[in-house]
Formats: sequence, structure tokens, C-alpha cells
Amino acid sequence: MEGSLWNKTNVVQKVRMGKRVEKALSKEKNPSSATHQEEDNPNKTPEPYKCIGNFLTDFTELCKQNGMAVIPPVMTRPKPPVPQSNAAEGKPDKKEKNKQPVPEPEPEPELNEDGEPIEPPPKTYSTKDKFEYFKPTVQVELDNHDKWDTVSEVFIRGWKIDVPMMDVFQQCWTTLDKLHSLNLWNTGLTEETLHMLSSFLPQCMNIRNVVLDGNPVKEENWWELLGEESLIQNLSLRHCKITDKGAASLGRTLGTAKMANNKLVSLNLTGNLIGDPGAESIAAGLRMNRTLMSLALTSNNIGNKGAKKIAEALSRFPLSHDEVVERRRLVSDRGSPDRNKSDTKVKDSKEDTKTVKKEKEDTRAGTKREDMIIEEEEDEEGDMRASVAADATKTIGKTKDKKKDKGKSSHQESESSDSLHMDAHDFINPLLEVADYMDGQLWVAGNRMLINLNLSRNQIDEEGMSALLKAMQYQTTLTLDSRSGGTGLMRLLVNRNLVTQDSDVIRKLNENMLPKDPFYKPPVTPEGEAA
Repeated sequence: MEGSLWNKTNVVQKVRMGKRVEKALSKEKNPSSATHQEEDNPNKTPEPYKCIGNFLTDFTELCKQNGMAVIPPVMTRPKPPVPQSNAAEGKPDKKEKNKQPVPEPEPEPELNEDGEPIEPPPKTYSTKDKFEYFKPTVQVELDNHDKWDTVSEVFIRGWKIDVPMMDVFQQCWTTLDKLHSLNLWNTGLTEETLHMLSSFLPQCMNIRNVVLDGNPVKEENWWELLGEESLIQNLSLRHCKITDKGAASLGRTLGTAKMANNKLVSLNLTGNLIGDPGAESIAAGLRMNRTLMSLALTSNNIGNKGAKKIAEALSRFPLSHDEVVERRRLVSDRGSPDRNKSDTKVKDSKEDTKTVKKEKEDTRAGTKREDMIIEEEEDEEGDMRASVAADATKTIGKTKDKKKDKGKSSHQESESSDSLHMDAHDFINPLLEVADYMDGQLWVAGNRMLINLNLSRNQIDEEGMSALLKAMQYQTTLTLDSRSGGTGLMRLLVNRNLVTQDSDVIRKLNENMLPKDPFYKPPVTPEGEAA
């Protein structure tokens, strides 16, 4: 009996131990199975991918994460094949000098049906299947071969960039330190994608060249590319169907009385729908802009009115009311920089009474100055003249006489602007240039920083060409007198307008512009000297 009881207790203990072991094993298996279920769960959102600066890897991973069905391949931009003769050229080894080159056997030429040799295809290009050639790709230029973190240029041509793809580019391009050029040709940009591009381009610290040719946008929000934070220096918007509406917004971003773009160097608006109102808006931007050096308006609908406004902006122009007000403010600020500073906190009542007394004295002095202005208004010609003179006397004080023939107010105005000029190395505000008072208006010198202007294939006739000729002659007199404000136009292209090339206006324009053209080579005389 005792043996049977002992056996039963052993069996019960073994069963209990077995259950404990099974529970322990199940606990160990449960975490692994749970993690396995989490990995297999398709509804779980993956962790966002962090770009590492490798464009090939970043672009592919981001496209996969966004679930794109087709991922455009990233490849280096194809280049013309190098001929084998040039590639094989090099310095031969000393051992190979004594060896005579073994002539390679010439391949037998292929013959056509008539037995004549078929000319082989040229070796300056390579062919591809048409479906392979037009397949969407992202072509890049690398500074160092096979190093995808050295992408310097991106070329995308002929396929639509939608919002998800632009978001992928935003994450990729902002991490590329050497990227300096974007070329998005015929990529179907919209208002939203253009806004996205404009918003993140300032984060790409080295991008200076942007080409968006062949992208008509109905809303024409191109001005967003040239905002206050823009770093773009060369912008091309060819064949984008830009109308006078888009040109007006671009003109305002180029320059107004209160602000001006100081980064853009080249602007290409070839092949758009810009007419006289759009040209006038761009000319208004050129009045206050002093950084743009090249402007192409080829193949538009610009006529005489637009050409005259452009000529006026390049020669000299009268200041508008807003520009006169801003000029006075600049003169006043530079004459008394602390005029707008005031104490915000007063410690006790004594200091408060002192400030009140000081304000009363200032008001009395102000009334005296107003009386002086009224007296000058009686003596001088017009309200504008007297007020400008008063502003000059407030900020400058005593100045030296330059020209005795000019009136008192115009004389003081020109001297005040002279003294307010900054150093030659600093940016000179166009409103602070020397001004002349004529016909009740203040006239200042126009834009002399623009050196290349292309107005070919427009609707300009002799009237508009005459205005351009006068502007170039006026620029010549200014540059001969002083080159501090720029050299003026060096190239002016007006081919294929409504004027024949043998007309007197075109002949005089060529005579005036050819010596300035840096690419012009004077004819050589029989003695071998340049004419």
C-alpha cells in the first residue's frame, strides 16, 4: 500500500511540473509571436524615412514608403560617347616604345543587295528603343563619379511632377549640399506644386540656377520664386504662356519704391504672351532694381508703348508720388538716424515733465521751419520744389555750390543726394541718386546695371526703336561722365521686329552698340590693324 501511494504522489508532482514547464514555454513563445504578428500587420504605419544625403537611396526609399506604383530610375545624364581614338591616347610606356604596334585587321564592310558597301553609323551617339527613351527618369550630374551624395544638377524632362513626387523631392533636395541647378522642362507644374517648390527652394542653400521652361501655370504665381528669401540668381521661364498678369507680379518682385530683389542676375521670359502692359510692369521693376544684368523678352507681343517704358527705365525717369515720399524718408533717416528712437519707460514724474517740455520746444521749432518752408514756396516754383529743399536743409545743412544756373531747391536736392551716397562697395538705393527738377517733377538716372537686353521678334516699329536709341545715347553720356552707376547696356538685340535692318534707326543703334558689345570683333584692315 505504501508503495502504491508513493507512486501516485510522484505522478501528481510530475504532472504539476509539466504544466509549469508548458506555461513557462508559452510565456517565452508569446512575445516572439506577438512581434511576428506586428511585422506581418500591413496596417501598421512604418517609421518615417530620414534622408542620409545619398540621392539614389533617399529617392528610392521615399518612393517606396509613399507606395508609388512606378518609381522613375535615377541615372547620370547621358553624354556623347568619346571616340576610341581619343580615349586610347596617352603617354606610352618606355617598354612599349620599342615595340612596333600590331595592325588590327579591318572588319569586312557590310554589303547591300547590289553588292555596294553599307556606310556604318556614326559613333558620336548611341541609339535606344523609343519606349525606353521616353520612359520617365531622373537624370543627374555628379561632381564625383559613383558618389550619389555629390549631385550638382538635376534634369527632369517630359513627365508630370505631382504633389507626392514634389514632396519626395523636397525631402531629398534639401539634404544635397552640392546641388546648384534644377532643370524641370515640361513637367506639368500646377499652382500647388509651384508653391511647394517656391517654399522649400530657400532651404537648398546652394541652388542658384532654376529652369522651368514649358510649364504653363494658369494662376501664374511665378512671383513666389522671387520672394524675400529667394536665393535664385538665374531663372528661365521660357514658353510658360505668361501673360500681362504674370508679368505684372514679376515686375513687382523685381523692384518697388520700398523693396527690390537683390539676388536675381538673369531672367529669361522668351516665348510668352507678354504685351505692352506686361512690358510696362517689368520696366517699372527695372526702375528700382540694381542687380539684374540680363533680361530676355524675345518672341513676345511687345509694341511701342512697352519699348518706350523700357527705354525710359534705362535712361532717366520722373519719380512717382510714392517714390518721392520714400526718397524723403530715406533722406531724413540718413540725415538723423536717431529721429525715430524714443524712450518707452519713464522712471518718475520729473523725467516725464522734461520730455513734455522738450516736445513743446520741438513743436515750436517745427512751426518755425514750416514758416521757412512757406517763405520758400513763395519764392520758388511749386510745392514740390520747396518741400524737397526743406528736407535737404534738415539733413544736410550747409553745402557747397556746384552749379549757379540751377534753382535753389534743385541745387540743394542734388547736393543732398550726393552726400547721402554710400561707399562704392555698398548697394546704392536708386532713390538716393542725383535728381534734377524739371517740369514740376524730380528726374533721376535710370538703370545702368542691366548689360544684356533681348527684344527680338516683337512688334516694335521705328517709334519704339527711336526711344531705345535715345536711351542708349543718354547712357553713353552718363558712362563717359562717371562709371560708378554701372556701364549701361552692352548688348541690345532687336532683330525681326517691324523695322527693316537697313533703316536709319537700326543703323544708328548698331553704330552705338557695336563698340560696347564684348563679343564684337572690329574688322581688320589690310595693314593688319583693327579698324
